[in-house]
Amino acid sequence: MKTPELEALVNRYADGQTTADEVAQLSVSLRIDPDARREFAELLNVDSALAELAAGWIATAPAPRRIVAFPSAIRWLAAAACVALLAGAAGWWKRAPRAYATVANRVGVTELAAGMALHGEAREIAAGTVELITARGARVVIEAPAAFRFESGQRLRMLHGRVAAEVPPSAKGFTVITPTGSAVDLGTNFGVDVPREGTAEIHVFQGEVIAQPNGGGKRQSLRDGQALSLQSGASAPREMRSAAFIRSSEITALSAGLAAGQRGRADAVLASLRGDPALIAMLDFEKPGTLAGIFRVVQGRWPGSHAAEFVNVGDHMKLDVGGGRAWPQLTLAAWVRIDRLGAPYQSLYHTDGWNADNAGQVHWMITGTTTTRLALRQNSLAPGSDEQHGFPDSRTPVLPEQGRWVHLAAVYDAEARTVRFYLNGQFDKETRQEIAHPARLGPAQIGNWDAKDRKLSGRVDEMLILGRAMSDDEVRALYAAGNPYL
Repeated sequence: MKTPELEALVNRYADGQTTADEVAQLSVSLRIDPDARREFAELLNVDSALAELAAGWIATAPAPRRIVAFPSAIRWLAAAACVALLAGAAGWWKRAPRAYATVANRVGVTELAAGMALHGEAREIAAGTVELITARGARVVIEAPAAFRFESGQRLRMLHGRVAAEVPPSAKGFTVITPTGSAVDLGTNFGVDVPREGTAEIHVFQGEVIAQPNGGGKRQSLRDGQALSLQSGASAPREMRSAAFIRSSEITALSAGLAAGQRGRADAVLASLRGDPALIAMLDFEKPGTLAGIFRVVQGRWPGSHAAEFVNVGDHMKLDVGGGRAWPQLTLAAWVRIDRLGAPYQSLYHTDGWNADNAGQVHWMITGTTTTRLALRQNSLAPGSDEQHGFPDSRTPVLPEQGRWVHLAAVYDAEARTVRFYLNGQFDKETRQEIAHPARLGPAQIGNWDAKDRKLSGRVDEMLILGRAMSDDEVRALYAAGNPYL
């Protein structure tokens, strides 16, 4: 039986509207067709979740909604019992040989080949990103490191890793199962982050998802822009981190960049900078165990590379470089992937404290207006400056680049009394200073510097601290070589 015919018949059966002939037709189909039996069970699973929603369980946030009439809970229990009885009597819950998903695209993944069919086997990818298309047309992107297994064309079990799913109407009910709960799609685009330790998170980009935590917690409805941490017994709302997930549209550009040799060019530039006599620090995060702080180690711009990710309040990395010396010139540069801009300031690099006796102390951040700022203690703007808050700010917002890796740079010259800002290699703005002290570094933090208003949410890769002023051409070349996209 074709899927649309089966879906229509199951819906009529669930609503108690089937005739005797239709019940007999459904019974025959379930007895002889393993695919029909699987679809029957999956459709009942989705509709029972919808019934529970309509029965009055609470959504994460009040919102106008369309209420659909569903059969009583008793009827659904009877339907579930029917499924279980058929499964036990006929032994039909064995996997059919058809593919649950097919590899559509991959970048840096060696364990899976393009066009490969996935059934119920356990899979693990150590590096890269893979795009899969399920039997019903859901587009699933999994970022390494990850371990997963399809239990059917509609059920993906994630042991750890990060997955984003675009689910068309034909695949409604697609479910991601995690160690701490599950997410059932109701026609949407969503992401699930499953760390190796801790609770999984659901982030709904568009549409609606039913979140079911393990341990007897209540099902909850998540809609556009909502996120939830799946905790046993009582789940907790989360801040939305939509850019934490690689989507289908990004894979093509990442694959093209890797194929064009961008990683080799980036490595060559970094090797050259490591030999620069003015180098203060180069953080590529490839040896995360040597860095102090609280942060996640995740995949960077390149398959198998590392980046630091800051997720929770208080996540940070400690750094102490360049102390005890004045730096008349300073270049700060980093690749960043911003998940969200919520706090007034997002700290990129902040020296500890803000001491009046430490003129030239450096704070580099993203502001609440989505621009970048380089503030040095006791510096002052030149007369006529258009900055609104007393510090040099860039002009071009970072927010339109949200969801992709971007390259940020700030170049300070105390002798010239200038601060120059760059976004993706392009000069953005110069701010002149009336008073310009040499830069002071020392003990500092990357990521969250203050739990109240300097919280960074996102990844940082290849941070450069250089004790000289890079030229426009050098900044442009640094970006061009390290750009992961083409």
